[in-house]
Amino acid sequence: MGIIDTHSHLYAEQFDEDRDEVIKRAFDIGIEKIMLPNIDSSSIEGMFEIEKQYQGKLYAMMGLHPCSVNDNVNDELKLVREWLDRRAFIGVGEIGLDYYWDTTYKSQQQAAFRQQCEWALEFGYPIVIHSRDSTEDVISIIKEYKGDGLRGIFHCFGGSAEEAKEITSLDFYLGIGGVYTFKKAKLNESLIEIPLSKIVFETDSPYLSPTPYRGKRNESSYIQYIIDKFAKDRSLDAEYIITESTKNVKRMFDF
Repeated sequence: MGIIDTHSHLYAEQFDEDRDEVIKRAFDIGIEKIMLPNIDSSSIEGMFEIEKQYQGKLYAMMGLHPCSVNDNVNDELKLVREWLDRRAFIGVGEIGLDYYWDTTYKSQQQAAFRQQCEWALEFGYPIVIHSRDSTEDVISIIKEYKGDGLRGIFHCFGGSAEEAKEITSLDFYLGIGGVYTFKKAKLNESLIEIPLSKIVFETDSPYLSPTPYRGKRNESSYIQYIIDKFAKDRSLDAEYIITESTKNVKRMFDF
């Protein structure tokens, strides 16, 4: 069973010079599918273009990133809704809350998050959540839909053991990326009691490259370093980790 990168921004300008080569390297190391979360209106065209080029390999989501929430949030959400009505997607994302850069639009971020959660439920899609300096509020909002069937991935998890347990108890998976390989992150300690059945892997490329490429442009093929470290920490075979995590993704998404 092949690897699935559950989070990659392959449409980003950082790949404009060698996108096809980057994708080929991903396939060469055994990646079978790559999931593409949207950012905002500016990323849709490029995302659709590469999804079409690699049909059956790359899969688009639709959503509005919290860092793109500003004065034109209503226009952006209107476009998200138009696309959800127009064609099928594998999920609603990347959505959530981000208080790290700016809290000017905090209430608007929360409203946009709730709206997109409701759309996900309406269409029967999982969600992919972005959370930065906002985990408590994200969990609180997710709890509002407990019992309604809301499900998805908590992208780029980097929180505490208590947060990991709470998130997974709400029928969400933890997306494990490059930060897991950072020595000071100590994520293995936070995840030690989380079963593999609640774990998926991602790169968030071109961001958050794992060791030994930390600080450089990330790409999907680097997912192997994340999986290898996770396998070592759990004293499990990497192929077993791949098989089980891929099953998790396929349970969550309609592949």
